[in-house]
Amino acid sequence: MSYGNTLRDDIAQPGTTPLIGVYDMYSASVAAGHYNGLFVSGFGFAASYYGLPDIGFIAWPDMMAFVQRLRGAFPHHHLLVDIDDGYVDAEVACHVVEGLERIGASGVILEDQKRPRRCGHADGKQVLPLDQYLEKLDMVLSTRKDLVVVARTDATEEADILARARALAATDADVVLVDGVRSIEWIERIREVVDGKPLLFNQIAGGKSPRLSLGELDGLGVDVAIYSTPCLFAAHRAMDTALAELRLADGRLPAPEGGAEIGVAESTRLLTKNLARHRTGPAVRDGSDVRGRPVPA
Repeated sequence: MSYGNTLRDDIAQPGTTPLIGVYDMYSASVAAGHYNGLFVSGFGFAASYYGLPDIGFIAWPDMMAFVQRLRGAFPHHHLLVDIDDGYVDAEVACHVVEGLERIGASGVILEDQKRPRRCGHADGKQVLPLDQYLEKLDMVLSTRKDLVVVARTDATEEADILARARALAATDADVVLVDGVRSIEWIERIREVVDGKPLLFNQIAGGKSPRLSLGELDGLGVDVAIYSTPCLFAAHRAMDTALAELRLADGRLPAPEGGAEIGVAESTRLLTKNLARHRTGPAVRDGSDVRGRPVPA
């Protein structure tokens, strides 16, 4: 099975393909029940695995081990992996790409930032000279077999954004991502310069980009949407609320009334689905397609 070609085929279909950011196996178990595509977010992995911000602390063996666990549990889902700048060195980037492809990743995102790197929606980003990034990207593209490669720029100057988007679209990369896009107008301008190359849009709560629906993104000609942190931020809020309420209740757990609370049985049922003998195909929830979008009546 070619996971890269499966994702490539999905991207080529009408509409915007959503990929949901996950940060550990539990969040992936929940997300996999709603959407057919998972995004291995660098922001989420740095937060969950290291307890650190997304500024370049991830070690590539840790990321590869996580993706291997994900693929074992979710053999039918897209897995797009954030590999930051390829972990600095082009040779390392190629080694990681080879390993991820063997594991069964569907695709990778390779950015043009230089160290110290930042989250794509943070201030203070710096980018490599374009020729240096294109050389690294070309090595990665020559290394992959079927893996989808997303070429990402973190440029912030207007002229540089358009020049780099145009240059990335001229390569053999499958998809172009300009991170931190600030407006619908800029999506339209980028769409124009990439000249038919599939375009990816990154949505992150509290980030610099506008909040847009899949229908709106489809109308703008966006082919893929990654949602980097909905699971991470929802878990942050839910855990903080639950523990505050536990303190107020003097340590008494809430009553499991009306099915509102998750208990041992609900959690065990979720995790049992990840055992090989219980695995099924991609999620298809009532009233939605495998991308997690409503099916027209």
